[in-house]
Amino acid sequence: MVAYRIDRRSGVATYVQIVQQTKQALRLGLLEPGDKLPTAREVVEATAINPNTVLKAYRELEREGLVEARRGLGTFVRRTLGAAPADSPLREELDVWVRNARTAGLDREDVAALFGSVLDAHFPKGDQ
Repeated sequence: MVAYRIDRRSGVATYVQIVQQTKQALRLGLLEPGDKLPTAREVVEATAINPNTVLKAYRELEREGLVEARRGLGTFVRRTLGAAPADSPLREELDVWVRNARTAGLDREDVAALFGSVLDAHFPKGDQ
């Protein structure tokens, strides 16, 4: 099951953070078709956010065809995304790179900016 982490200082809407984190879990294979998402109540208890925010995120995921709500049962994953399993050898290489970046004195924002610029160079906007 996915555990949502809400960053209130990020400037990103809370429901968008839930959508993004769910998609990331789908891409990494942490969520698979048939898996049940946490109930709105469970997310509210863990994150202290409004239940309507959770429901809005789940509706967005449902609109995109990623999950389906089953009345009285919960919200379930319909399909997965991407092909980057959490246990990929590439993840290990990235882990080493990030540790080297921290050792070099870069903070989280520095690493994100550097990675983002390289990512943008290899995947220009509009490329999928």
